[in-house]
Amino acid sequence: MSIKPSAGPMCTRDSLASDLRAMGLRPGETLLVHSSLSSLGWVCGGPAAVVMALLDVLGAGGTLVVPTHSGDNSDPADWGNPPVPEAWWADIRASMPAFDTRTTPTLGVGIIPETVRNWPGALRSCHPQTSFAAVGPRAAAILDGHALDCRLGERSPLARLEEGGARVLLLGAGFESCTAFHLAEYRVPSPQADNSFAVMTPQGRRWATVRDLSISADRFDDLGAAFEKERPVEQGAVGGAEARLFDLADAVAYAEGWLPEHRPHTATI
Repeated sequence: MSIKPSAGPMCTRDSLASDLRAMGLRPGETLLVHSSLSSLGWVCGGPAAVVMALLDVLGAGGTLVVPTHSGDNSDPADWGNPPVPEAWWADIRASMPAFDTRTTPTLGVGIIPETVRNWPGALRSCHPQTSFAAVGPRAAAILDGHALDCRLGERSPLARLEEGGARVLLLGAGFESCTAFHLAEYRVPSPQADNSFAVMTPQGRRWATVRDLSISADRFDDLGAAFEKERPVEQGAVGGAEARLFDLADAVAYAEGWLPEHRPHTATI
């Protein structure tokens, strides 16, 4: 039986750091990263080497932020990939483990955010579905106060990142992964919906339902394509990955104008 060689290029901590610097990443800045490990090629040291490279470039004064979402802590009535029998719904609501910033794993955001979540000194915001983790001196200020009824809006880390002049790095990820666009959704007319999850309270675990904005990543790829045609977006290669680097506040402001004109609202999250 033939064995396929590992897909290249070969990347190391140092080579990734060099590529990131060439992209324009600066020491001391705050950076929100959406990532795909497999897009980089063969990484010596795996996801830990990628995190080390990012921290090497950001330096002691910089702060690395990643999405550590856990969307499976949600109402099973809304599950479609895959759905579960309606007869199970009540038991799932009664049994779903409460969100814990220390132990709840990420879902659907890749292995690099999961690695950051477990990094020494990492902090994590407290939303049961759309938390963020951060490493660096600005981590607490960015993550504190993530409201249960505000997944990705004004009382989420995205608004703190905007205020702090953060930039976004799409590292082998497309604009459909750009959570910053969701902040714009909270600033344009959008419907609200019930959102449910298991949460820990002083009285113990409970199943909670809050009223929040109905959010969707529908057409974020089209939004991103329009954004990079009209606004400054640095593009380059990091290992084998296509990467984009841009100002978070600029992306949000552009999306605030684009969304009402080009996309009817449809909820998927």
